[in-house]
Amino acid sequence: NSFVTRTNTCGELRAAHVGQKVTLYGWVQYQRQGLFLVLRDFQGLTQVIIPQDEAHSHVKELLSNAPLESVVRVTGTVSPRPPGQENPKMPTGDIEVKAEIAEILNSCKKLPFEIKDFIKKSEALRMQYRYLDLRSFRLQSALRLRSRVVMRMREYLCNLHGFVDVETPTLFKRTPGGAKEFLVPSREVGKFYSLPQSPQQFKQLLMVGGMDRYFQVARCYRDEGSRPDRQPEFTQIDIEMSFVDQAGIQRLIEGLLQHSWPEERGSIMTPFPSMTYEEALADYGTDKPDTRFGMKIVDISDVLRGSNIHFVQNALSYPHGSIRAICIPQGVRYLTNKDLGSLKESAKSQFNQEIMEIICRPDGSLKSLLTKFLGEKEQSELIRALNMQEGDVVLLAAGEHKQVCSALGALRLLSANLLEAAGLVLRDPTAFHFLWVVDFPLFLPKAENPTELESAHHPFTAPHPSDVSLLYSDPTKVRSQHYDLVLNGNEVGGGSIRIHSAEQQRFVLEKVLKEDSEVLSHLIEALEFGAPPHGGIALGLDRLISLIVDAPSIRDVIAFPKSFRGRDLMGNAPDYVTPEELEPYHIQVSWPLEEKEAKKN
Repeated sequence: NSFVTRTNTCGELRAAHVGQKVTLYGWVQYQRQGLFLVLRDFQGLTQVIIPQDEAHSHVKELLSNAPLESVVRVTGTVSPRPPGQENPKMPTGDIEVKAEIAEILNSCKKLPFEIKDFIKKSEALRMQYRYLDLRSFRLQSALRLRSRVVMRMREYLCNLHGFVDVETPTLFKRTPGGAKEFLVPSREVGKFYSLPQSPQQFKQLLMVGGMDRYFQVARCYRDEGSRPDRQPEFTQIDIEMSFVDQAGIQRLIEGLLQHSWPEERGSIMTPFPSMTYEEALADYGTDKPDTRFGMKIVDISDVLRGSNIHFVQNALSYPHGSIRAICIPQGVRYLTNKDLGSLKESAKSQFNQEIMEIICRPDGSLKSLLTKFLGEKEQSELIRALNMQEGDVVLLAAGEHKQVCSALGALRLLSANLLEAAGLVLRDPTAFHFLWVVDFPLFLPKAENPTELESAHHPFTAPHPSDVSLLYSDPTKVRSQHYDLVLNGNEVGGGSIRIHSAEQQRFVLEKVLKEDSEVLSHLIEALEFGAPPHGGIALGLDRLISLIVDAPSIRDVIAFPKSFRGRDLMGNAPDYVTPEELEPYHIQVSWPLEEKEAKKN
């Protein structure tokens, strides 16, 4: 209550305050028949008794007629609630304030929706009236927790470990590779700035400049179009260190998260477990595994290798052919035929992968189109390899290793959703399972042209020390010093040890990625002036906070988010500008014919 004219907030009064005269400010949350109202502010609720005596008739009239969500000031005396009328669900439930003086500071017009968490509102309406949605307890709580976490992170990095908080520019130039960047016109003809997708180059240049330890709560920008649960502008906890290795970065981040973790969410154990990219793909079908539940992918190639099943033998004849399966616990009980059909259809449409099902009957025998091709010994080995119990359902896939694993990884998550929707709890909603994924490939084939390579992380990532020679002979086999931090199946951070040799950086850009290194000449030149070995990481703050508070979307932990189409529905941005405003930037808008006609009309 420092610097303000209230004596107390609406959430702090207790029985110990009985008899005190207080002044409260807040919004009218609820009013009942001119007898009492509930006043709300950022900290909580207080019940205010409306006086019924003649001497305070003006106060009664004022408060009885105040529309909900009006802002009022109330002065009165704290009293104990009458016996039996206490509300144990409210922190202030033992007291009430008997109003003596009141003033409506601002009346509220008819609301587009009620300010209550349990009232369903369309997201478009919430975004349009975001300033009203911000009054909800859920958003207030999330944003305040976010603020506390960031403050604790600053404390850990700056006060305990000597990091320097440095602001880097948001007007820069295009970076080759990676996500698409927003362009900003300049007054120089044909020249544009880019909004950086991360401060990557600047933080490396700070290491060249001898800053040693840098961090920033960084605003980043990516023009990714209409992608659900992504934002065109987002926030990273951005970190870079000199003279560090991968283990050093990992220990730093584990300590940072342990220090800043909200007490009300329990404690997190360190060190976090680690697995390689290949292990993650083989066991979970993804590079961001949700390790809160089992249902791992099992390689059953050897079990079926001796069978005379045509599609099995066909798959195993290829160099990277594989037969793999997942076992869905109690699938017979919890999954319908429609569910199984939808799982198969999903694998077919997304991965072009056929799926075969096997059911374990109550007597322990197997029901499947495959069983007539399998002897008793092979069936027993299959049951043992998959640890099948009666009532389990197995989904089996055969084909190229990566495709099979990716398809089964997706089915594993879809199956978990279906099981939980049917009442079987697999994933503890209060559990936080962190995981490091390491040893990623340095390069991947481009989706649009598999004969060309692109960086799996970004072009500044250093090769694994054991694979440096392969960089010049067979770059497709090179592992990187790239590491991702995964939480409950979501990537919440990613980083790498960087290339600090100008010669190696130029080779990667020009010879491997076929990029014009001239765009990065400033960085390559900087590496020639005694650049120290360095590495770093960026944590996705929005995603991390949304997982901590169990929000359905990152939009629920950002004060003023964009819609999934990248629009600000409250301020109606982006918006048109006049030709006169564009003239200094030497830009003219070329309208499609139908839009020209629409503007005329």
